[in-house]
Amino acid sequence: MNKHLRKGLLYVGVAGAAGLAGLYFVRPQIGHPPITGDIAAPAEVESVLRRACYDCHSNETHLAWFDHIGPAPWIVSRDVRAGRAAMNFSHWDRLNDAQRSGKLFEALNQMQFGAMPPPSYASLHPEAKISDQDLAALRNYLVALTPALAANTAGAASTSSASSTQVTAATLESSSPKAPTDAKRDVAPSPNGIGYQPDYKNWETISVSDRVDLGQTRVILGNDVAVKAIADKRTNPWPDGTAFAKVAWSQVTDAEGNVHTGDFKTVGFMIKDARQYASTSGWGFARWHGEELKPFGQDASFAGTECLNCHKPMEKYDFVFTAPFNLAKKQP
Repeated sequence: MNKHLRKGLLYVGVAGAAGLAGLYFVRPQIGHPPITGDIAAPAEVESVLRRACYDCHSNETHLAWFDHIGPAPWIVSRDVRAGRAAMNFSHWDRLNDAQRSGKLFEALNQMQFGAMPPPSYASLHPEAKISDQDLAALRNYLVALTPALAANTAGAASTSSASSTQVTAATLESSSPKAPTDAKRDVAPSPNGIGYQPDYKNWETISVSDRVDLGQTRVILGNDVAVKAIADKRTNPWPDGTAFAKVAWSQVTDAEGNVHTGDFKTVGFMIKDARQYASTSGWGFARWHGEELKPFGQDASFAGTECLNCHKPMEKYDFVFTAPFNLAKKQP
């Protein structure tokens, strides 16, 4: 081997060793800022959160021995910074009740779909794995935090048949005591430029859901492209042109304890266009609130920072939470 080549390889080796040594001796520090107000939850809920969440989502991070080896401190530091920024149980007092419920609902969603704690973390921390009992404890806690359902008001539409594909948003909305009337009026577009789509009322119901943290009933509708994709079993990925509408009402109860729809709350859309919405993984997001149909979001960034982040657990399923009804393929 050429003398100069050997010398060059030696220099590279020395530099590489020095770099590795630098990674070991010069590493980011994970601080432990003061706890201003921890979450006050039942013991079984706090146990789940501490086991599965606190290392990244609190100021009480505990490092294992392997977190000090090689590049691990850099990775751990990055994850802790991101985790604390997204949700920090050590600063729970800085959130209002609605924000707390929303954060917990997002955490529950991520847990039940296996996105949190991250599989890589859970494999090294088996105690952090989430069981069905853990999910039940969190869900029950969220239900307990939700304001009691209002008493029934005249004209509230029953949701007892909401699992049927014959239920439409138009039917529920027309029966709801305070449904928005958007006919013959202009509705401001979403901050990201997506326009309101009043014809969603004629789309087909493909699923239903509820937000236990908000006390809301939600109906998910799909346009013709979505319905055909379901019938053809082409939903991962969904084809361009797919559009979903999620319509939410508050829940009320009658004297027998049955749950009905109350006031209209929101309507939101997911629209698939891989090229136009490439920055948000191929989906355009928009939402309008209340009878006045006020667009959600201060600026266009909400689609990535809030909507897409919420749908991240479903990345393997093209970011869609909805498990559609088994719609039979329509004959031509």
